[in-house]
Formats: sequence, C-alpha cells, structure tokens
Amino acid sequence: MVSSPDNQLSIGFDLNDGKPFYHVLFKQDTIIYPSQLGFTFKEIPALKDGFKVLKTEVNEYNSTWEQPWGENKKVEDQYRELEVQLQEVVGQERLMNIYFRAYNDGVAFRYEFPEQKNLGDFVIMDELTQFDVKGNPDTWWIWADYNTYEKLYQQTSMEEASWVATPVTMKGEQNIHISIHEAALTDYAGMTLKQKVKGVYEAELVPWANGDKVRGSAPMKTPWRTIQISPTAAGLVQSNMILNLNEPSRIEDTSWIKPMKYIGIWWGMHLGTETWYPGPRHGATTENAIKHIDFAASNNIEGLVIEGWNDGWESWGAKDAFDHITPATDFDLNKVAAYAREKGVMLIGHHETGGDIESYEKYMEAAFKMCHDLGMHAVKTGYAGGIYPRGEHHHGQFMVRHYRKVVELAAKYQIMLDVHEPIKPTGIRRTWPNMMTREGVRGMEWNAWSEGNPPSHTVIIPFTRGLGGPTDYTPGTFDLLFANAGERVKWNTEDIGMTRTHTTLAKQLANFVILYSPLQMASDLPKNYEGHPAFQFIADFNADSDESGVLNGEVGQYITIARRSGEEWYLGSATNEEARALDVKLDFLTPGLNYTAQIYKDADDGDWKTNPQGYSIVEEEVSSETVLRLKLAAGGGQAIRFVKK
Repeated sequence: MVSSPDNQLSIGFDLNDGKPFYHVLFKQDTIIYPSQLGFTFKEIPALKDGFKVLKTEVNEYNSTWEQPWGENKKVEDQYRELEVQLQEVVGQERLMNIYFRAYNDGVAFRYEFPEQKNLGDFVIMDELTQFDVKGNPDTWWIWADYNTYEKLYQQTSMEEASWVATPVTMKGEQNIHISIHEAALTDYAGMTLKQKVKGVYEAELVPWANGDKVRGSAPMKTPWRTIQISPTAAGLVQSNMILNLNEPSRIEDTSWIKPMKYIGIWWGMHLGTETWYPGPRHGATTENAIKHIDFAASNNIEGLVIEGWNDGWESWGAKDAFDHITPATDFDLNKVAAYAREKGVMLIGHHETGGDIESYEKYMEAAFKMCHDLGMHAVKTGYAGGIYPRGEHHHGQFMVRHYRKVVELAAKYQIMLDVHEPIKPTGIRRTWPNMMTREGVRGMEWNAWSEGNPPSHTVIIPFTRGLGGPTDYTPGTFDLLFANAGERVKWNTEDIGMTRTHTTLAKQLANFVILYSPLQMASDLPKNYEGHPAFQFIADFNADSDESGVLNGEVGQYITIARRSGEEWYLGSATNEEARALDVKLDFLTPGLNYTAQIYKDADDGDWKTNPQGYSIVEEEVSSETVLRLKLAAGGGQAIRFVKK
C-alpha cells in the first residue's frame, strides 16, 4: 500500500493465490475494489497468475517544474510510488514489474517488462487490467470505437455505459468524482473500457488490422492507467496528474513555441458557402487569404489557417489524393506567406491526409521544411476518413506510432501542431511541447451541418475530454443562426437543413476561457466580427495563460474558470439549458489592487432558443474582496476581462 502525500488517497497491491490485484481507497473508503492485473499474449503463456513478489520499494518525490505554456506555467509534482517486482514461480520464471503512484489528486499504475532471457519480442492480445468501481455511479461517457471521439456525451448509470472511450467521468457516493484515463501513451494501443462483467471495466485495447493489440519487446513500459479522484467536480479539472506522469521536455529551445489566437479560411466550407477544392466558390484563394491576413493584423489575431490551399481536394477519398507541397491553381503560397510575415501574422499550414498515412509520410519532411522556410511555425493536420493501409484504426498502435513520428519531425523543423482526428491527449505535451492542441471531440463544426451540439455539451467537455489536455473546439461563432451566411450548399450527409449554434453569444466568448487551448480559434467569418462590439473580448484575449483556477462547476450543468495572462485575468462562466445565477469570489485577483471588470453578459431576456444574440457590455470596479453575481441565461454564459486600474 502507498498513500498520497496528504494521506487522503491510497493504492494497494495484493497477490491472491499468485494473481495480482490492486485496490484504491479515499479517506479509508473503498473507491476501486480489488481489480485484476495482467496480460495474455499471442503464442506464449499469459502473465496473469503464478507470481511471487521478489521485491517492493517505496519512494517519495516532490518538485515543481515549469512548462513553456499551459493552464499553469508552474506545476507541482508530488507523489509516493510503490514498485512491485514480480516473477513467475514455475515455467519460464518471467519477470513483470508494476509501479503504483499516489498523488493528492489521483492514483496511477503502469506495467514494465524488464530485459530478461525468457521474454524478448511479444504480441499482447489482451490487457487484463480491471477497474471494479464501487457502486453504480452516475457516468458521463461516449461510446467507444476505434476511430473517432466526435460524439455527444451521455449521462447514465455506470452499468449502462457498457463500452466507453476515456477519459470517462463518474460521480459516486458522497459526491466523490473520479475519471479513468491513461497517460504517456507511447508505442502502444489506445485503451477503451468495456464491461465484460457487469459493473467492472476491463481494458479493451484497439487492435491492429490482424487482431494483434500491441507489438513490443522487452524492456518495455506500458502507458499509465490513471484514476483522478476529487471530492468536487472542479477538482478534477484542476488536476495536473496526467501531465506529471509524462517525461520532461525533449525540446531544449522552446522559444519558438508560442500560444496564439487564430482565424481560418474554414468555417465557410462547413457552412457550405465555400469549397475546399478549386472552383467558383473556392475559399483558399490568394485574394481571400490577403483579406483574412489584413483582418487578423488589425485585430490582434496572431495566426491564420487556410484549408484547401493545396492540390488534392478535388480527389477526396482517393488513394494518394493529397499533395502537401503544391498549391492549388488559384493560390500563391509564396505571396501569401510573405504578406503574412510582413503583417506579423503567423500563417498556419494545413495538412489534410484523408487518413492516407503511407502517402503523407512520403511528403511529411519536405512539407515541414517548406513551412519552416516560409516562416510558418504551426501546422494543423487532419485524418478524416478511413486509414490507409485499410484495416488499421485511428486509435491503434499503428497510428499512435505515426502521430508520434509527426510530433518529433515537426519539432525538428520548429513546427507547432494542432491535430484533428487525433489519438486522445494523454499528456505528451509535456515531453513534446510543440504538440499544442488537438480536436478529438465533437467540436464547433458539427453545428454547421448536423442537429448541432446541445447547450450542455460544452459544460461536459471540461470534466471529460478536457481532462486529457487542450481542446481545439474552435469557439467564437457570432452569427449563431447563420442568418448572414449567404447561399449554402449541402455537402455533408449529416446536414439536416435546420442547423444553428445552440448557445448565446456571451457563451461563445466564455468558451474562449473555459475550453482551454494554447492555439485558440475564433471560428466565425471575419464579416461577422467586423464592427461588432463583443469582438473586443476576442481581440483583447491572451491565449498564453500563466495560471488558472476552477472557481465552481458541476458536470454537465455549469462551470466557471479564471485564467491569468501576465497582469490581466480572464473569466469564463457557462451553463447548460438551465438559466442560473452564480456568486463568484474574486479572491484570485491581487489583494490591495483595484481592477476594471469588462463584463460581456447575456441580455436580461437572453435565451439560447429565443434570444441567443442578446448581450450587453458593462464595466465595474472590483477588487479581490468583491463577490460578483453572474447571471447566465439558458444556454448562456459570461466573459470578463479584468484590467488593473
């Protein structure tokens, strides 16, 4: 047994008749009942029983480290660790070690196959790790599959959540909140959770095309299996455990890695007013790019992504469709890149692969070098569609290896990454801080061509998907009913023709703060921002956070977050379909100083259904002793900038 530094959490190891188990306690109450550990392999005996303990060792660790960007620049890393060395009693006498860590905000464990004569190359067919969660807690989850996380969350009992993607979040007895996930996913299959026995989750790894789960060789360490635990929902969001379980940065000079806001030639394609491919409605023309650069430069927007700039979009879905070097016929890349540099706007590259990994890897190095030479130090990648070679999956070991290869190669050319259709975040941004943000969520674009995302969706994300890491949700839509979109052409089979964005305008601003991303997109068309008073919040917002605090929150109901950037603070608060008033203490502000609170709030009669675009902007003098009452409309929110007087 090993306990957290504050002695509130404990994780224990048991060997019952040679079978390894673990269990978890919070304040001496069971959270996870004894749960099985082990593996089955291809063509060799399993490692699941017949063990003896060779040695145990407990160590304690306490440090603070700094990251070049993040919700909090300074991160405390404090835990106690139990190492258990196991050996088979009979047979090949193979070795397996398990490391257990207890933090104040959760517990984690991982397996190690040390170097040994009787275990060389191997294929894992099943990881037998179980999570026997106490009771039948309320659970917020999405259906697992092998290729996408872009789904709406459900709230059910745990027993009804039969096969889930992680992070999966639960609320049990005495309001104890837990989230099960993984950290440091490296050269391994992504983990889902399946109830093979009702009420008990077991690791279900995403397979290779032939059914193998993980191909490896000793020595090898698995990803960490993580259980974040908090007496409040807000405490889950405040946790740094996933980050701390990853290795320190491998990039020595991080001066080129800089958070920023960006806009894009992108939303028009989702609305169906523009196309990714050349033609009369092509979005990525030289002329349009110049207009977007001018808008960004005039409004304190640091970056611009241009989708559809390159050859291949007219061959969508075909093998070897995309050329990541050659511009489309009506796009002058050199001219646009030079103009962006002149205006001080970072041009963000866009590499849509269509899932064709073999083709993209042929282009990748030359494409990254080209971006570097043009001063483009950020690239948005995309993996929409099925994976080539066919049969492989977005979340299997094949793609985990590819995603990591891209991150490492991008670092070589000083490229920051925004990955769409990704593997879920597991904290590798600590090791590779050029891995800035990723999608891996049902984001803003679904509002343009489906039934949309309900108001509760964005107040579930921080407590679920957001626990893994930054989320490129792309908030900031002002034309909520698409009244200013122009002629739209259906291009997506999900398009039901009744699309809209299911929030108030003030909540769109609040999401800039709530849905953390160091590359934060203002998603709407520039014409919907020009001359709009509420756009001032986006222009003023600083995506480079120094510290963050979660002021309140309940999963799927509401959340309030404050972030400091330099001497300014930004606050975002949002609710679900229910209107509510929240009293918020401003004790995060520097004591003894007065601030001007620039408040962007819902109109008195605001409502996401009946008056989504009603808002007001007011100013109020506040201090660290002030308690603000935030009135949030149904589906609404509030955004505040605090400036020292």
